[in-house]
Amino acid sequence: MTKPSTTDAISEARRQWNKRWPEAASSMATATSIMRAQQIVLKAVDDSLRPLSLTFARFEALTLLSFTKSGELPLGKLGKLLMIHPTSVTNIVDRLCGDGLIERIPHPYDRRTTLAKITAEGRALAKAAADVVNAIDFGVAALSKNEKEALIEIVSKLRVASGDF
Repeated sequence: MTKPSTTDAISEARRQWNKRWPEAASSMATATSIMRAQQIVLKAVDDSLRPLSLTFARFEALTLLSFTKSGELPLGKLGKLLMIHPTSVTNIVDRLCGDGLIERIPHPYDRRTTLAKITAEGRALAKAAADVVNAIDFGVAALSKNEKEALIEIVSKLRVASGDF
């Protein structure tokens, strides 16, 4: 394991950026901080899910399917909800099918569409995985409830401005 740094690399980068592009130093530090935080949170969640042989992406797919009444979604809709490329959906579905957690089934009236349907084993694992990520507070336990709400609001501004929703 790598020893934690005693120097804040982002602060140092900001200091250097400020010498060359002072008008952009704050933006660079903000963007870099968001990207680093995403890496930290994803690692915490993936580490917590690893004993269950899941990644966050696979957990998300199982959870989305478990939220539906019928336990099934078209693969295209699953990809849109997960906000990932169709190739990634195929990979996730292949892995989950191989593990017996979901199955591919034909759409009842659209022959061009395939559905992903969660199995009983998949539902049980989705529940167990939710318990695991909830127990680690999704990797954001260092933040208070108010800080989490403020961060959601701040990031939402970026999402709206980019047309994310």
